[in-house]
Order: sequence, then structure tokens, then C-alpha cells
Amino acid sequence: DVQLQASGGGLVQPGESLRLACKASGFPFNDYTIGWFRQAPGKEREGISYISIKDDSTYYEEPAKGRFTISVDNARNTVYLQMNSLKPEDTAVYYCAADAKSWVVAALTHFDYWGQGTQVTVSS
Repeated sequence: DVQLQASGGGLVQPGESLRLACKASGFPFNDYTIGWFRQAPGKEREGISYISIKDDSTYYEEPAKGRFTISVDNARNTVYLQMNSLKPEDTAVYYCAADAKSWVVAALTHFDYWGQGTQVTVSS
């Protein structure tokens, strides 16, 4: 069955960094789009960044531009999100998701598969 295991969250101070990991299994990883999303308490889920595994194309939503970097380790079926210069407003549960559609179509419609997420807290 499809599994997406997010890890790497924690408590950090403003300006510090974290690297999140999403380990995927149970589907043809190389043909899929992987996305990172976040949801803060009382707010709607928000798209952060996406990567097409087959061609390494990436896209960043505005809150992530210049601070976050998405990448893939194909041998480990793992997608990473490097998060630098973290701000208190980045505090949220971060989820990874997967879909067979292109990242453009998936971002505009929906992702089919979701993991449980990992908590990121940015506070002094």
C-alpha cells in the first residue's frame, strides 16, 4: 500500500533551519509529483513546494521562495525540504503528498496520497 512518512520537524528559534524528509513507498515513485504542504492551527492547508521526480522540475509557492529548497534522493525514494531562515509564521504541521498528475494539475486540483505530517514549531 501507499505510504508517505514525513519526519524532521521540531522546535527551533527564529532564523534557524530544519530539513524535512518524506520517504515514499508503495507506488511508482519516478512517475509521480511530490508536494509539501502545511497547516497551522485554525487555518486552511497551504501548498509550499512541489517536485516532478521524472524531470526534476520544481515550483515554490510565495511563502517558500528564497528560503526553502525541495530536492530528491532517488535511491532512497525520499524527498527533502530544506527550510532556512525560519519565522514564527512557519509554525505548522508539514505534510508530504503524492500524485500521478503533473505538479501543475495536482496543485490546481488535488493530491491523491497524503502522509501524517511532522510538526514544525518556530519560537523564541
